[in-house]
Amino acid sequence: MTNFSDISADPLYLTALASLGTNVSAKLTAAPANNSIAVLPFVNMSDEQGQEYFTDGLTEDIITDLSNVPGFFVIARNSVFAYKGKPTDVRQIAHDLGVKYILEGSARRAGQRLRINVQLIDASEGGNHIWAERFDRDLSDIFEVQDEVTRRIVEAITGRLNTKSTSDRSRPANMLAYDLCVRSRNLWSQSKEANLEAMALLHQALALEPNYAEAHWRLSLSQLFSWAQYGEERKIFGPKALHSAEQAVAISPQDSSALCALGTILSYERRWEEARKQFHISIAMNPNDADARALYADYLFLDGNNAEALETAAITLRLNPRPPGWHIWILGQAQIGCGKYVEAVQTLTQEETYRTISRRILGVALALLGRKDEARHEVASYLAIDPHWSYKFWLETRPFQRQEDLQFWDDAYRLAGFLE
Repeated sequence: MTNFSDISADPLYLTALASLGTNVSAKLTAAPANNSIAVLPFVNMSDEQGQEYFTDGLTEDIITDLSNVPGFFVIARNSVFAYKGKPTDVRQIAHDLGVKYILEGSARRAGQRLRINVQLIDASEGGNHIWAERFDRDLSDIFEVQDEVTRRIVEAITGRLNTKSTSDRSRPANMLAYDLCVRSRNLWSQSKEANLEAMALLHQALALEPNYAEAHWRLSLSQLFSWAQYGEERKIFGPKALHSAEQAVAISPQDSSALCALGTILSYERRWEEARKQFHISIAMNPNDADARALYADYLFLDGNNAEALETAAITLRLNPRPPGWHIWILGQAQIGCGKYVEAVQTLTQEETYRTISRRILGVALALLGRKDEARHEVASYLAIDPHWSYKFWLETRPFQRQEDLQFWDDAYRLAGFLE
């Protein structure tokens, strides 16, 4: 039987816990619950490799639906996609991610037909298969299949019949709109060019399906980052981002991701209490949403609640043990905000984030530790890739609630060797 006693052994997670000192809450170190699961990336069995995005989107949607099931603990997308295309030892994966169950599957899309094979494995009982099924349906039935898969998983794990729909998210009627939206996912954080591509795809999706909530909230985040991260005009994209997020919530008020997106936009509008309310509702609806918690940690950092930001970022790592780089630098900036410079250096030199945008924050942490030569090296290395980056622009686009936080980061960036 797999031993889950050391589930918090991941180096990055340990660094986050160390930053919290002795006051580590039980929710950060608890063993995996009976209802804990990781959904491995479905294997694309289609003749066209171009359908890979569709299979990945199917995996993501099932993860989202399971995440909304009360009482379930579900590992986030980024962590399971770290295993894509690799040999699978489900017991080892379950041990690494700290879960009891693993879902594996494959999908084949041919014309207007869809075949999905799934199997649920109890990794704590030696890898026993406890449920498997094949679905042969019309492509237009994809959302019904997603709901059915989720319901069957819940029934197999809990032993209770679940006849209620597992998701209150609005779903598109137009499959091309769905395809376009799926293609846009995760582009916003890659580069300015990729973010522009995401916006173009989402505008196309909305032209086909104007009331597509997911397309609206994803567009809102791309519009936000177009000015806050990539230097476009705020007076143009700021109002657009707010409108898109509000549209998403109006269409699908029970969609936790839409509420999170609205909370993020409102925080950049300095509407702090409204933003916090949206984040709280979003996380209460879906406690498994690691991206929502990471964005909330960033909100807390900007609001001056560095200690709470640090604990929230640590919870994110329990949900997403193999996080995307932006989760890591949100943790790193919270550690710096709490004066945990040594831990911040440990965090920001992790393979998943080192040599990316977080390098500039690493330079700050090193400078604050008095390691000036190392700080200068990181600053020079970052500016060699992005020579026009200005920390003044970063400060101007970050809505710090407290003047002392704004001054701290102004001084820290100058100390690290960045020019205005």
